[in-house]
Amino acid sequence: MIRTRFAPSPTGSMHIGNLRTALYAYLLARHSGGRFILRIEDTDRRRHVPEAIQVIYDSLRLAGIDWDEGPDVGGSYGPYVQSERRAVYREHAEHLLEIGAAYRCFCARAEAQAAAAPALRDPCRLLPRAEAEARARAGEPHTIRQRIPEGGVTSFVDHVFGTITVSNDTLDDQVLLKSDGLPTYNLANVIDDHLMAITHVVRGVEYLSSAPKYNLLYTSLGWEIPEYVHLPHIVKESGKKLSKRDGDASFQDILARGYLPEAVVNYIALLGWSPGDDREFFTLAGLVAEFDIDRINKSSAAFSFAKLDWLNGEHIRTLPAERFHAAARGYYPARIAEALDTARLSRLVQPRVARLSDIPHMVAFFGEVPAYDVALYNHDKSRSTVASSRDVLERLGSLLAALEPWSNEALHQRLVAFAAEAGLKTGTVMWPLRIALSGSPATPGGATELAEVLGKDETLRRIAAALEVLRQA
Repeated sequence: MIRTRFAPSPTGSMHIGNLRTALYAYLLARHSGGRFILRIEDTDRRRHVPEAIQVIYDSLRLAGIDWDEGPDVGGSYGPYVQSERRAVYREHAEHLLEIGAAYRCFCARAEAQAAAAPALRDPCRLLPRAEAEARARAGEPHTIRQRIPEGGVTSFVDHVFGTITVSNDTLDDQVLLKSDGLPTYNLANVIDDHLMAITHVVRGVEYLSSAPKYNLLYTSLGWEIPEYVHLPHIVKESGKKLSKRDGDASFQDILARGYLPEAVVNYIALLGWSPGDDREFFTLAGLVAEFDIDRINKSSAAFSFAKLDWLNGEHIRTLPAERFHAAARGYYPARIAEALDTARLSRLVQPRVARLSDIPHMVAFFGEVPAYDVALYNHDKSRSTVASSRDVLERLGSLLAALEPWSNEALHQRLVAFAAEAGLKTGTVMWPLRIALSGSPATPGGATELAEVLGKDETLRRIAAALEVLRQA
């Protein structure tokens, strides 16, 4: 059975690169009927942000990514938390000392760094074990470092980048256990991946250079090495790597811009992976069905908000009307929400919006018609002019005042009939009504749809106001 894991550090928001790592690990497990594990790597207490753990939970749930096992928390699974497992790591660190695969280092950090030439080989590596143990028993602060073999090479195969071979002399004696007794990622990830029977390690390409050191730990402990899937960077369109430290968009930031979680998940799945054809629209279930790690590209993937806009719009249009309205409701300005039936408004907006955050600007004219140039009434395609518009609106006032029922269907039928009776193109009638009601040539819906949402009284008021302007033109 394939078993994968997502092991984030709770240091802030969920960066989209981290979310993609979680997604690929999840898809790999689900596609094969395997298991997906969540593990919180919180041993770096200097960077730990307590509330960030909840951000991880919330982000995964919004993305539809659920995990399979962990400590029981009231009938559901909590994640594994590394800070709660320190005894496990110390036990294995002590074993590495016993077999000579690690050593106690009493050097200050600066001294140890200065000893690197070119990789870290600090003086404590040469201490007799008895002396090192005596100093440790005396309470002298120290770390435990990995003893990298001198000479030789370490090789492994990555699913994305192929065979990697490095000289052991280029690897540093990394810290495994810190002086505070907590493990570094370097030790904890190896121990946990083994104890949790992880078969495939999915993580960012930045860990590729550290994999040989991890493999040496696996070998020292007599454990089977998992398969590796290192993912390429996600970069800006300029080519620069997206980075939390540079303030690049997190999952939360992107959602706040009006994107749907399922659209973001769909998009980031395509940042480094392809289904093997030109399909781009996927649900999470569709991604599970199609995912294949052999289709992950080793080249960096460029993040494009323009592409995300398009994909988000496609997802918006597949939503049931009720769900779209629930998502859109909070974006309607209060004045409009209080005055109009926003469910009807949502039916107009849904086919035309790319992001939920576009809604306030798109519907602003429902609250108040903006000042506009009367030249907008001139429209070649509709054969509409300022003069013809004035004449049409003069006649529409009384025509619409008598119309019952007030519905899009009734409005459309009556105006089409009026155009035929007057010997006009339908557009010559609809265009000036659209401008009168919205002050804009681009609206979420045609003239009669706008009139239905505005209601009879407001429609007649706006026609009268437009005529006042046209009579002075």
